[in-house]
Amino acid sequence: MKRNDENPASASPRRDFLKTTGAAAAGLYLAGAGSSAAGQKTPGKSETLAVAGGSPTVTYPKEKQRAVFRWPQYGQSEKEVVRAVLDGSQRNFYNALARLEAQWREYNEVPFAKSHMNGSSALLSMYFALDLPPGSEVMVPSYTFFSTVTSLRFFGLVPVFIDINPRTATLDVEDARKKMNPKVRAIVPMHSWGLPCEMDHVCDFAKEHDLIVLEDAAHAHGASMQGKKMGTWGRMGIFSYQATKPLPGIEGGMGTYQNREDYERATVLGHYEAVSGNAPASGNSGIAPDSPYRKYEGTGLGMKLRMHPLAAALILKQLEKLDEQNRIINSQVRKINDRICQLPGLSEPVCREDQERVYYSGNLIFFDEAKAGISRATAVRALQAEGVGLSVWEYPENHKYALYSEPKWWHHPIDVPKVLPGCEEVNSRAINLALFRQEAPEMVDQYIAAFEKVWAHRKELA
Repeated sequence: MKRNDENPASASPRRDFLKTTGAAAAGLYLAGAGSSAAGQKTPGKSETLAVAGGSPTVTYPKEKQRAVFRWPQYGQSEKEVVRAVLDGSQRNFYNALARLEAQWREYNEVPFAKSHMNGSSALLSMYFALDLPPGSEVMVPSYTFFSTVTSLRFFGLVPVFIDINPRTATLDVEDARKKMNPKVRAIVPMHSWGLPCEMDHVCDFAKEHDLIVLEDAAHAHGASMQGKKMGTWGRMGIFSYQATKPLPGIEGGMGTYQNREDYERATVLGHYEAVSGNAPASGNSGIAPDSPYRKYEGTGLGMKLRMHPLAAALILKQLEKLDEQNRIINSQVRKINDRICQLPGLSEPVCREDQERVYYSGNLIFFDEAKAGISRATAVRALQAEGVGLSVWEYPENHKYALYSEPKWWHHPIDVPKVLPGCEEVNSRAINLALFRQEAPEMVDQYIAAFEKVWAHRKELA
């Protein structure tokens, strides 16, 4: 999804038009004379807010709302593929794993892929494949799921906590520059909420300092930049298929690899069946006969990180729908954000013209209390009363967890920052709108009207 409203130099004429007309519409509305997206007169200042006893703006039937918001969207086709696995013989239970790996390679145009039990085991395998000397440092965002960081400790690697850019909520390369030192060997950008990191800048920085680029694409199934999918810019990448993700398998993970050496080393950690040559034949599902890891036939390296075949079957079926599902979500986010982000104090993460984002979990909106003239908490209460599905949730900052401040869990000391201002700014400003997983134009209009109604009453709310 291309979006860059905060960079006028790169905005298209259509965006200039939207910005101008959207701002004008908002101005008319705040004066009590606007029109809704459906062409009907919007509620003016005379209409009482729901939080003050008035009628809610969002009247879309509750049972239909549940269907729109429900995730995962499993239907009859998913039930049929699961039943097909259950009805199969022991010999073909695991065929879905090889098929998934083959299709994931094709979809992402990457030479090697390996399915894993979950995203965390994919991260563990990726860090094992690095084969760096103990004490090597790896740059990781603090604004991420803990496995991106904690998995490093099993191999004597040391996290260097990097801040996020408050305009994007993704890794801040400028902060990485400040923390660069001779011990740093790799960097792991995470594509927060499905928004691609600026991978050209990340890769330029890495090339300048001879760093290995790894990717945490757990949120970013189908997202791309300059036509290249997330998870394929770095030497290795990982994905999660946990139930909340854009491609849900209830549980599951995938690693992507640019070279066979990394692929085989990541595989041997927890896939003994691939080492022995018993994996179903499909592309590069197994380890080559002349591989140095083939001698571990029968044991691998002692772990078992294989994906459940039922998860693979679900993911394969969902993969058929991934691009269309992303399109449905993105189109409705665009309709909402193009209107509400014209209201004072509301904006969205900057997405460059050469980036195509997806959405994981929610529609992240930035709330500026000074510009809005009311507190975030007050606005959220008023919007919820109008029937808008939204919440305030601060994404955990890893550097604040006790685990990193206790030396007994780490082979080498960690420099734990006290404050990362980008993380704090994003968490202090974020509100999360529910994602519309099905087309619901009437409810989209009602959400827009609810925001505009609340903004028309900001003075009394303040």
